[in-house]
Amino acid sequence: MLTMRTELLILMVLASGIMVMAQTQTFTRDDVEYKLDLPSSQWQVIPRVDVHNHYEFVNGNDPANGYLRLRKIVVDSDTTGEKLFGRDEKWELQRLPGYVLCSECSGVSFKGELAGVVFAYEYVSAGRVISGKIYYLQVDKHTFYVLNFTASTEKFASLSNQFDVMARSFRMK
Repeated sequence: MLTMRTELLILMVLASGIMVMAQTQTFTRDDVEYKLDLPSSQWQVIPRVDVHNHYEFVNGNDPANGYLRLRKIVVDSDTTGEKLFGRDEKWELQRLPGYVLCSECSGVSFKGELAGVVFAYEYVSAGRVISGKIYYLQVDKHTFYVLNFTASTEKFASLSNQFDVMARSFRMK
């Protein structure tokens, strides 16, 4: 038999899940082949143009409050998320000041709309410790999307669930 306290706790968890669902907004554009659920109106879409149109996402107006950079990678059919991370770590991440891999929470299988693997790391930027979480989501045997989330370490723990929600919702049109 459930106690009153347990019933109240279950009710609060269900209510918070409903509130998160009510705040969710789906991001998509004609010039991208994916959809992504943003967990709140605080997440802003930032267009970035180089050779192609790209979109980045910032929680509020400061990337230290949460930032997402997306990349599409076309690979050989035997490439894995672990191999992609190894390449990214060697050529990008290890160049970050104070880079440290979070070994106990890296290389973990991930399942959302797309399956993949997730890695966590930290580095220092402008005197702040920044935490990162990179999801390598496999679309098919030749295509991965890389979702690289970062935030200041003091905000990261409270945002980690939002990062997971966004990565789980990432899907192709």
